[in-house]
Amino acid sequence: MEYRRLCESDYRLMNVIWNNEPTSSMNLVRLCAEELGWKKSTVFTMLRKLCEKGLVKNDNSLVTSLVPQDAVQKQESKLFVEQTFAGSLPNFLVSFFGGRTLSEKEAEELKTLIDEYRE
Repeated sequence: MEYRRLCESDYRLMNVIWNNEPTSSMNLVRLCAEELGWKKSTVFTMLRKLCEKGLVKNDNSLVTSLVPQDAVQKQESKLFVEQTFAGSLPNFLVSFFGGRTLSEKEAEELKTLIDEYRE
């Protein structure tokens, strides 16, 4: 199945679902009203679209995700770096840090990650 990028509103609703699943559709409406300021009709329209995309399931008013949050984050991050920085992770990091210095702990954590993922 080809990955389809999430628009911002899709991602916002998915975050509410991931943080509260499984949840009833009416509880999801309440949560979205509180956290996102959305109306009931907006929630149900967005929920229907996410179901059509195969990202969530709404079975007997019980809403659950069909894709893990970390899988979406990995794919979205990869696509962002590919599209914005021509696939260059170093260029992304230079831009991300924006002249900010790293603490010793942050630098060590990054070194550990690099060693783990080195070919």
